Amino acid sequence: MIVEQRTYVLHTSASMADYLEAYETIGLPAQKPILGGFLGYFTTEFGRQNELTHFWAYADLEDRRRRRAELAANEQWQKCLAIIRPMIMTMENKIMYPTSFSPIRSLPVRVADADTAFTAK
Repeated sequence: MIVEQRTYVLHTSASMADYLEAYETIGLPAQKPILGGFLGYFTTEFGRQNELTHFWAYADLEDRRRRRAELAANEQWQKCLAIIRPMIMTMENKIMYPTSFSPIRSLPVRVADADTAFTAK
């Protein structure tokens, strides 16, 4: 399994609320059935402002390539990109591989490890 970390920094003139509204109502509904493996979407309060980070899990790089190609052909996703792309100043992608002791190591994500964010206290 791999995890893709995608980090965007919006222009200071862009509205975070407008970006998130378009993404939540148009983009995410297009992405989830195609990409699968949605792990989360986060904004920042401290550090770099106007930053968004989201995480997606894939079986491997070929799975990611195939799914991203399918997404690129999706009309609803293209509609979302037309709205959000002008708001984005920078983009950074990282592919991460879980360690042998990571609570998330395979798909589907099922975590039983004690003392993690995935288990109740």
